[in-house]
Amino acid sequence: MTEKKATVVQIKGNTYAAKSDSNHWVIMDTKPKAGGHGAGASPKELLLFAVGGCTSSDVVSILQKKRIDVKHYEIHLRAKERDEHPRIFTEVHMEYVFYGDDLNERDIEKAIELSITKYCGVSAMVEPTVKLSHSYRIEPADRIKETVEQTADSNN
Repeated sequence: MTEKKATVVQIKGNTYAAKSDSNHWVIMDTKPKAGGHGAGASPKELLLFAVGGCTSSDVVSILQKKRIDVKHYEIHLRAKERDEHPRIFTEVHMEYVFYGDDLNERDIEKAIELSITKYCGVSAMVEPTVKLSHSYRIEPADRIKETVEQTADSNN
């Protein structure tokens, strides 16, 4: 069994810096009304990022090993959070989006299935308390630029 270590250090108010064995720092923060500065993602946002990042790493790696020519990839996550404390996520929906020409649906479905059922440790950790669901889309490669621009605009 492997042991992982992490340290979280208060910067000011509810703003924190965290680092683990990889020696990479991450800033966590809350909204100003909660004592933070809005300078970083909240711990729950980081959990959502972790679910998306973990399954994405699996899916992309599996498709690369199969020499599937995905030109661009992204995942969109939507979480439902309950109103009462603790305000936990009750559901997370993952929409996988693949860009490329002549992508085979069976290859995509198998890669997602392997990630969800076998490889993604983050999903496995949250699944006992969070209902996970997923869908996917395959888009033509010529839609990449349009989609990247829309994503950038929606995040502003």
